[in-house]
Amino acid sequence: MRLWLRGLVLQALKSSQAFYGTYGQSTSPPVPKVMATWEAISLGKQSVPEYFNFAHDMLDLWSQLEKAGHRPPNPAFWWVNGTGAEVKWTFEELGKQSRKAANVLEGVCGLQPGDRMMLVLPRLPEWWLIIVACMRTGVVMIPGISQLTEKDLKYRLQASRAKSIVTNDSLAPHVDAISADCPSLQTKLLVSDSKCPGWMNFRELLQEASSQHSCVRTKNQDPMAIYFTSGTTGAPKMAEHSQSSYGLGFMASGRRWVALTESSVFWNTTDTGWVKAAWTLFSAWSNGACVFVHELPRVDAKTILNTLCRFPITTLCCVPTIFRLLVQEDLRRYKFQSLRHCLTGGEALNPDVRDKWKSQTGLELYEGYGQSETVLICANIRGSTIKSGSMGKACPPYDVQIVDDEGNVLPPGEEGNIAVRIRPTRPFCFFNCYLDSPEKTAASERGDFYITGDRAHVDKDGYYWFIGRNDDVINSSSYRIGPVEVESALAEHPAVVESAVVSSPDPIRGEVVKAFIVLSPAYSSHDPETLTKELQEHVKRVTAPYKYPRKVAFVSELPKTVSGKIQRSILRNQEWGR
Repeated sequence: MRLWLRGLVLQALKSSQAFYGTYGQSTSPPVPKVMATWEAISLGKQSVPEYFNFAHDMLDLWSQLEKAGHRPPNPAFWWVNGTGAEVKWTFEELGKQSRKAANVLEGVCGLQPGDRMMLVLPRLPEWWLIIVACMRTGVVMIPGISQLTEKDLKYRLQASRAKSIVTNDSLAPHVDAISADCPSLQTKLLVSDSKCPGWMNFRELLQEASSQHSCVRTKNQDPMAIYFTSGTTGAPKMAEHSQSSYGLGFMASGRRWVALTESSVFWNTTDTGWVKAAWTLFSAWSNGACVFVHELPRVDAKTILNTLCRFPITTLCCVPTIFRLLVQEDLRRYKFQSLRHCLTGGEALNPDVRDKWKSQTGLELYEGYGQSETVLICANIRGSTIKSGSMGKACPPYDVQIVDDEGNVLPPGEEGNIAVRIRPTRPFCFFNCYLDSPEKTAASERGDFYITGDRAHVDKDGYYWFIGRNDDVINSSSYRIGPVEVESALAEHPAVVESAVVSSPDPIRGEVVKAFIVLSPAYSSHDPETLTKELQEHVKRVTAPYKYPRKVAFVSELPKTVSGKIQRSILRNQEWGR
């Protein structure tokens, strides 16, 4: 397979007709025909080769192209922090440094293909190096967010039986506190400029390591990564992904949804522990684009906007919560250098936020939908017609349907479960299974479909309209109410900066809609009772009257994950005394 790839690359480099144009109206440099072959595989138009390894078959190809003079205009990786420090790697330098990191994993750590390594780091360059090193060695990576507690770490290390962990100074003491209860843990790597007893210093080992390394030969279905799900309905599950599911699954979406070319500089503000950080890596580097990283200590609207002004970022991806913060600023004061494409996902986008962003920047917001278990399922593709409030159409190679609880396909307009067809053929870009939990894997399937746990309806034109998680949907006097529609209605009122809608117990109706609302400064001194009635009447006018919030609480902030997603489950549990 690799001889075939090298032949394609040589042919692309030698032939003056070996390049093809990019999507839409892009004027970016052309890419070799070999990338068109990978894209066809990503779209499901060609079969996946038996052997595949993203580090060798994608990254090293771009490195070869660089050596041959086909150099992208931007670095492959560009990292900055708040003190002015920068790291820039070409694909060739990324390859060299990741091979050194691979030798650290294989040599000092003694890790072999199939062994598991937990990776808990903030936005440091070493995170990206170790991710690629895991691919080169066949080590299964297990990313985690930096805010994990000792209890979280212990559960994940025990459940995954990880042999190694990589982290920084802040989490090292927590790992030491629970190491005795994790018998599988053999080596501990510290990314730091200082030493710590019982830990090996990764930066020192990297500096001393050889840059010569032979990538392991991995089959397309060999395990590559394990992501722990959010655990909103129980203990987090381990979703295992293969070498091809992410490695090939993002080639097409990177070009069609993210609209990446070799001239793109892609900034995704998400934390490294979430799947969207990996989505960025695979979609960008498979298309020769630059991954831009800002080591933000916290989510700050002004820092994000100033960064967009200072650096030539062409593509921005944030969760809707962050865009809600950004549109509170006077965006006309900021002159973005190069920004031309904006994306959002992770939770539903309020149409009002989209309208405000577009009116002030002239840029559209393209929403996408997917899960830890999948790559992109639905999206508003660049150049397509957007229906405000919809998360777009199904993305190939997925067959997406709305089904009932038995797995029967429902007609357009009917609410049901968002489902992906997995029989007779399981999509290559799908997760392998819930590791060590065949019963949970089986429980996620109905008939020929995988059930996402989210609810929506599809219209006659094939656009999907998100309603909410199964456990987020409110059932009040037999009326089913999705929180997203109520939150979108509230967002249209000038008093509301952001809101979260959950169910609340009621002795008559069983449960009712309750809205937690963060007010804009101009309304903070208004009479709460009068403002509550005004907002209730506003929701009745904007959407169906039965959906209005019968309970309203004004709060200073909403509970969120480190990536900025609102945690409705915390508010819902608070209401129900769980």
